[in-house]
Amino acid sequence: MPKRYYEDFTPGQTIEFGPRLVTREEILAFAAQYDPQPMHLDEEAGRNSMLGGLGASGWHTSSIMMRMICDSFMLDSSSMGAGGVDEVKWLKPVRPGDKLTLKTTIGEKRRSRSRPEMGIVQLQYELFNQHGDCVMFMTVPTMFGVREPGQAS
Repeated sequence: MPKRYYEDFTPGQTIEFGPRLVTREEILAFAAQYDPQPMHLDEEAGRNSMLGGLGASGWHTSSIMMRMICDSFMLDSSSMGAGGVDEVKWLKPVRPGDKLTLKTTIGEKRRSRSRPEMGIVQLQYELFNQHGDCVMFMTVPTMFGVREPGQAS
């Protein structure tokens, strides 16, 4: 039984999770498999790029963020997924040894007019390194099941 339904999300509420250590080995392994650009595979190439050093792929950072989202609350919710992502920004490189913390902020929410069993919650995610720098930002309208589809919110 899911613990969090649409009704349990309050605009302005925050959920924090972490930290999660990022290793050099995982940066290299992800890059080799999914984003084999030199700045993600080689320290010297990273230093000579706009990253200024070896940095995780943005897609790797996104994957780490998604896992943190799942572990912090999504797996214990009535999530029905999302139809897309409104905004995603990679703001600073993620480096080997970074410890990442996730902050989720609940935004506006509304009941679906066409699907009474569902509500949509605007979620804002921020991923911070150990220095307090925001390295990634994402906003996602996420669908959650409601407790009682016949009841208006």
